[in-house]
Amino acid sequence: QVQLVESGGGLVQAGGSLRLSCAASGSIFSINAMGWYCQAPGKQRELVATITPSGNTNYADSVKGRFTISRDNAKNMVYLSMNSLKPEDTAVYFCNAIARTNYGSPYQSFWGQGTQVTVSS
Repeated sequence: QVQLVESGGGLVQAGGSLRLSCAASGSIFSINAMGWYCQAPGKQRELVATITPSGNTNYADSVKGRFTISRDNAKNMVYLSMNSLKPEDTAVYFCNAIARTNYGSPYQSFWGQGTQVTVSS
């Protein structure tokens, strides 16, 4: 299995910044896309940003120009730099990795436990 552990969440004032990190470990043969998703109270989990191994990125419209996703393939890490934070960014942020555990296995989706981001107005 693949374990994902997020860190870097917290409480910040509107206009502030946070940097989330996610470390993947365990039985990893290869990782394809990695990404960040968020879930606010009473809402469904939704895409924030994704990144491919080659560095191609995709962002939700609501975070374009404010958030930057990056990854370190050698360390199996993915990051989310969050700037100009707004109260509506408040949510639990989950790391996701599409990975396979050995040569013959299919790619599977793995999730972290989430880290809380709270933006006060």
